[in-house]
Amino acid sequence: MNLNALRYIIAVAEERHFRRAAQRCFVSQPALSLAIQKLEEALGVLIFERSKTQVEITIAGERIIQQARRVLDEAARLKEFATQHRNPLSGPLRLGVIYTIGPYLLPEIIPTLRHLAPAMPLIVEENTTSNLEALLRAGKLDAVVIALPFEIPGVVTRALYDEPFVVALPSDHAWVKKRDINPVSLAEEHVLLLHSGHCFSNQVVEACPDLLRHGSDIQHGNSLETIRNMVASGLGITVLPCSANTEKYRTPLVTTRPFAAPTPMRRVALAWRASFTRPSAIDTLVDAIRQIKSPCYQAIPTISRA
Repeated sequence: MNLNALRYIIAVAEERHFRRAAQRCFVSQPALSLAIQKLEEALGVLIFERSKTQVEITIAGERIIQQARRVLDEAARLKEFATQHRNPLSGPLRLGVIYTIGPYLLPEIIPTLRHLAPAMPLIVEENTTSNLEALLRAGKLDAVVIALPFEIPGVVTRALYDEPFVVALPSDHAWVKKRDINPVSLAEEHVLLLHSGHCFSNQVVEACPDLLRHGSDIQHGNSLETIRNMVASGLGITVLPCSANTEKYRTPLVTTRPFAAPTPMRRVALAWRASFTRPSAIDTLVDAIRQIKSPCYQAIPTISRA
């Protein structure tokens, strides 16, 4: 039994024709037929029922073909592992990012990564912190960008930057005349926040505890961009991470003001399993993030822990 024979039976199953399958596999039809016959003899089962007009897959053949696909997938993964061992910057990196970071961080780092590691494209999963944690622990993601705290056994975290928050207001709001906003005063307004499943919403409440203490008028939305549009319509005010307030995202209908010192902010980190075998890929990703030149990404000393 060899991998080529498995490729041949899959080709025949999909083409339902030996000649077309042979052409697809770049072998002669007799060579393909002989390889499949030897595989059937080795397994002791008939995979295909042949006639002059058609090829049918037997019941046993269906299961064998399904397993053949799995074997070929695993064989491809073995080659991928070997390639990545020789060159950790070769092959995709499966990166998870929380919703309130992904749309703003990724456009900043992907051009740099294309230069630093052109053979390492990103496969990106945007999700909530809890879902990213589960995917990371299950090995379905290689690393995640999240906001601290993120204490998971067997997971290493590296703090990347601090990001300040800003207050977003309708452009005709009375607070536009203010130089900065005291967090306590948010409790006096109709505040728009993300649903509680988003950690950013929890961070805003931690920075402005009076929002809950006084039973403030709070309305929830599904994304920062949806909330920004509701602010533009005059529905209320909100809090945005600084990266969501760069020039490309601004609108004349929304004005932002900084918080009064001390400025509320979040600490963003990269996390990965301690057993992950491509440390150079992690270092390259960190390097790309640290090359961002923006006051929204306030660099901090490297802090790693398991």
